[in-house]
Amino acid sequence: MSAYKSFSKQKTNGQKRDDEEAASKPKNRQRVLMLTSRGVTYRHRHLLGDLNSLLPHSRKDAKLDTKTKLQQLNELADLYNCNNVMFFEARKGKDLYLWLSKPPNGPTIKFHANNLHTMEELNFTGNCLKGSRPVLSFDAGFEKQAHTRVIKELLTQQFGVPQTSRKVKPFVDHVMGFTLADNKVWIRCYQIAETETAKAAPSDPDTADSAPTATVAKSGKGETNISLIEIGPRFVLTPIIILEGSFGGPVIYENKEFVSPNQIRSDLRRAKAGRHNRRAESMVERKAKRRDMGLNTGEGPREIDELDDQVLFA
Repeated sequence: MSAYKSFSKQKTNGQKRDDEEAASKPKNRQRVLMLTSRGVTYRHRHLLGDLNSLLPHSRKDAKLDTKTKLQQLNELADLYNCNNVMFFEARKGKDLYLWLSKPPNGPTIKFHANNLHTMEELNFTGNCLKGSRPVLSFDAGFEKQAHTRVIKELLTQQFGVPQTSRKVKPFVDHVMGFTLADNKVWIRCYQIAETETAKAAPSDPDTADSAPTATVAKSGKGETNISLIEIGPRFVLTPIIILEGSFGGPVIYENKEFVSPNQIRSDLRRAKAGRHNRRAESMVERKAKRRDMGLNTGEGPREIDELDDQVLFA
């Protein structure tokens, strides 16, 4: 019996079986837990649905009730057997923050998401197979700094679909591009479209001279042209902070150039209020000046000098 087991593990030519070769290779086991907080808008929900359809190794969960105790996401990830968390946090029904974490040890990156455009509102002509694996294309700028390398590694593990996923299809027909510009991560998604050009076979010159009308050109396969067609969604991520742990721990990077949208709206309201106050003060000064000059009827004293009409023509 032991001799039969030893021979059954080998092929006819003495090589190992495919299952043993697959078992010897390190498996990329990645699962992403995707969920939102309370207060998200319809656009945020559509963006979550688009990303969930593009990532077959993701699991979408119900909304999280709290915005302060984010450590509960580690327990949810352990409950659903997920080692990546993508959490969309909405603030004031306007601002959207994206948390990418690697539980249970971290790290965690907090982004501010803006310029959101979902698949429905873009109406692009491209289309990709549901469940296919994407090709991740990163800009060369991710390798220049330490925090950008951390961002690249976390984005790779979040958006990289493993071959061993349960819902994955054995096709690669779209590209996800990550570009670093202006200290922001620009994310685009394209379909890989292949078109073949027909190639006409050369005809016999003797046959063409004798019977030109009976000549038929045989078509064959020509060159394959590969083009990219954008399918969406598209959005921009601005990194804010990077935490060492999973939704906690010390801050290892902080973007000093980031200005919160609340501060921007406050500055705009203050500038608008300042212009209104200056116009009101100038109007009060103009009225006081006219009253002192006696230009308003029945208001303020009017001094009569020697050149006044009442003195000259009295």
